[in-house]
Amino acid sequence: MNHLSPYQLTAELLDDLADGARVVTTASEAHRGDRIDLDAVTALDDFSSWRAYQRSKLANVQFAAELGRRLRDHDRDVTSNSFHPGAIPGSGFFRHLPGPLSKAAGGLGKLPFVTTPADGAATAVYLAVADDVADTTGRYFADLREKKPSTEAQDPRAQRELWERSAGLLGIDEPLAADGADAAAEDATGATAAADDAEATAE
Repeated sequence: MNHLSPYQLTAELLDDLADGARVVTTASEAHRGDRIDLDAVTALDDFSSWRAYQRSKLANVQFAAELGRRLRDHDRDVTSNSFHPGAIPGSGFFRHLPGPLSKAAGGLGKLPFVTTPADGAATAVYLAVADDVADTTGRYFADLREKKPSTEAQDPRAQRELWERSAGLLGIDEPLAADGADAAAEDATGATAAADDAEATAE
């Protein structure tokens, strides 16, 4: 739901988006620390609502990045970015936490890392209207600033495979279909970026 619904909605609206339009996807810092197994997305064995939430948010970041790339490759004057709104009491976020943490979440509203609804919306509004990000696309933001997402979220091959599999799961034609040469170039770029990230981490 967290991924396939915005994917299909965006696909159906693509032809009607005017020049200068911006697609803003709500993701989360919860996307870190997990990966998506596209061959097991409908499996219920050992189901964990928290891990399912993590993967859906990872899918949101990957979707926004892939959408931004495909819009650019198709010469569309439309941008796509994702953002982390923060942990907002009353949003339903805490229900995904493991057992005891979920039950204790009711008292978190006064802690400094918990975000108000107004603050949570600020980055979405910024991405939707601010002049300084009018040409920024395929990026991830938090607290009104661009932020580097997880290594898995940055993997062009994973982004492309998620895009293609999502269309198949929905039974729709693949939006903004890429040709084979584009895909090969993306994979090569992604491998270089992943190696650079690994080297930087080792240092």
